[in-house]
Amino acid sequence: MAILVDADACPVKDEVYRVALRRGVQVTIVSNGPIRIPPHPLIGRVQVGSGFDAADDWIAERAGPATLVVTADILLADRCLKAGATVLSPNGKPFTTSSIGNAIAVRAIMADLRAGGDSIGGPPPFTKTDRSRFLSALDEALTRLARV
Repeated sequence: MAILVDADACPVKDEVYRVALRRGVQVTIVSNGPIRIPPHPLIGRVQVGSGFDAADDWIAERAGPATLVVTADILLADRCLKAGATVLSPNGKPFTTSSIGNAIAVRAIMADLRAGGDSIGGPPPFTKTDRSRFLSALDEALTRLARV
């Protein structure tokens, strides 16, 4: 069992470290730039090139049934789900095979609106409730993966 984190803009890295260390789960932080990680044998870091989707490609190639992926990237989530991975967004909402199609459709609609010049704003601010929901979802997901 392993956790892969799409880390460049991830607001819950510290929470992942804390839960993974408590449970003895390997964590790999994947980023385009340097990110500091705690010095621990269970926590590793991969800095990929700056190419488009380099981090996504690295994660998707290693995602599988014994992997939990943390990402806000809907298209990466889709790729990981297709590989059999469990996928959580940083706000604690799981991506599932039954929800990913809708998420992709909404993403496409929003991109079309932005391309048409509409000012639709960005995602809502990250809150304490999001952090709490993530911690709970992470614990539940790791418990399910441990049973497999």
